[in-house]
Amino acid sequence: MLVTINVAVLLAVIIILRLRRRTQARSRFDEKLTVVIVLVFGVLIAPTAFGQGILDVVVQVVQGVSQSGR
Repeated sequence: MLVTINVAVLLAVIIILRLRRRTQARSRFDEKLTVVIVLVFGVLIAPTAFGQGILDVVVQVVQGVSQSGR
């Protein structure tokens, strides 16, 4: 039996677990490591269909906000 783990899913789980901790319990190193993990997650998910869908939603929200300001 071969078990495969998607690295992006694994990083998403790690991010959720790290962000659930109290802010006071985090050191500067922990915060920097979380930022690096999130950046790697973004690079891994960006070229996927899910990442493109997120990008489209963000673009629509930004365009809506910028047009409502006019």
